[in-house]
Amino acid sequence: MEDAIRAFVTFLEVERGASRETIRGYRSDLRQFLSYAGTVRPSTAPALTPAEVDPLTIRGYLAWLDRKKQKKTSLARKLATLRSFYRFMTREGLAGQNPAAEVHTPKLPQHLPRVLTKDDANALMEFPEGDDLLARRDRAILETLYSTGARVGELVGMNLDDLNRSDGLVRVRGKGRKERIVPIGTVALETLREYHELLSRDASRAPVAPADATGPRRHEEQAQPVFLNHWGGRLTARGVERIVEKYSRRLAGGGVSPHALRHSFATHLLDEGADLRAIQEMLGHSSLATTQKYTHLATDHLLEVYDRAHPRAGRLSGMRPVAGKARP
Repeated sequence: MEDAIRAFVTFLEVERGASRETIRGYRSDLRQFLSYAGTVRPSTAPALTPAEVDPLTIRGYLAWLDRKKQKKTSLARKLATLRSFYRFMTREGLAGQNPAAEVHTPKLPQHLPRVLTKDDANALMEFPEGDDLLARRDRAILETLYSTGARVGELVGMNLDDLNRSDGLVRVRGKGRKERIVPIGTVALETLREYHELLSRDASRAPVAPADATGPRRHEEQAQPVFLNHWGGRLTARGVERIVEKYSRRLAGGGVSPHALRHSFATHLLDEGADLRAIQEMLGHSSLATTQKYTHLATDHLLEVYDRAHPRAGRLSGMRPVAGKARP
């Protein structure tokens, strides 16, 4: 099974051109599954092979995760990992069928993502205080997330040569390694300039590419990241999540994820009259239907403001108006 996982990871790197964050996630999920499978097999049994895994084993794995209080979204992601792994296995003739395809995805709770108010978003940008390197980096991270609507994986994948400062644009590599060009605001660019000016004075943090980087990923490995960690390496998605959560805990509603800044970016643009298809392009959505959820967020926000502010809103009937019907 370990050999199969290594072969799958190589496939992701070479043929799919998957990002390091994506590969790390797949590898972690598969090794967790392998660890679980080892606990339910006799200690004297030989090493598990991909062909020995059946739907019952996978259902047991999901039930085990559920008992560990893992979120339904995590269970769904780990099942999707196994489906992808076994699609590769069947294609390579290492398994006769895809056992994960016979397992239903856990039902996920339906909820609208949290969106910061414009005041909260502006306040969050100001929370990293001081002129030291990490404070400047953290300000630049928050400003870039909110200015571009980038996913956290796209943010950490940005390289210096992706920035077009004169035109106010940045190249972003999205899902499936698809590239898009998105605007980046002058405030975000200024925080990036301040961060990199200070970074250039600290030679000990200069990024060093691995000498053995080869193949189609060589350029990515040797490129200079926009955001660095404490040791001068590329900042990880988990690192950005911790940074955003740290500062956003000071907001009235509590901490948020980097994705909340992406949602806020789209909703605030829509509030100001931006075209939905333009927002779709900036977010990198392949389907307009995915972007349309922000119209619901904007409408809900408008209704909330109306109900709170208008002296006669909903006071007689306690009901909001229904589309196509006159208000009683």
